[in-house]
Amino acid sequence: MENARVLKKIKELESLTARKIFADNSDLKCNIESLPRPTPTQMQIMEYILSKNDQDIYQKDLEDVLGIKRATVSGVLQTMEKNGLIERVIDENDTRTKKIILKKETREIFEKQKKKFEIIEKELTKNISEDEIQTFFNIIDKMEKNLK
Repeated sequence: MENARVLKKIKELESLTARKIFADNSDLKCNIESLPRPTPTQMQIMEYILSKNDQDIYQKDLEDVLGIKRATVSGVLQTMEKNGLIERVIDENDTRTKKIILKKETREIFEKQKKKFEIIEKELTKNISEDEIQTFFNIIDKMEKNLK
């Protein structure tokens, strides 16, 4: 049952991290009471869109870059649109596709949540050497390859 122990520890770490991320988020209100805090997946989407400056971004781009399934990306984008974080507009060149555009307020929320993630990352990795972190990444990479 060695593998079950590894799975259990991964799940416990994920739960603790999620609790930290979603703990007191009063600092994320950004004077925009109606906008909720973004999830880690939503943060990845926002970060990708922001990194592409003013390039057009489509759902397919997110599927490829984030390595997540079409249905998952679709659901996350629907939630983001419903919550007022993004808007999807029909592409002038191909009416079958919609461009994903971040709303102005979303950028502010992203920056505040990003700072919070950085604080949590520092807390998570304190007292761990750079060599130990690299070993951790090597092991995680091997585990990902094993599951693929």
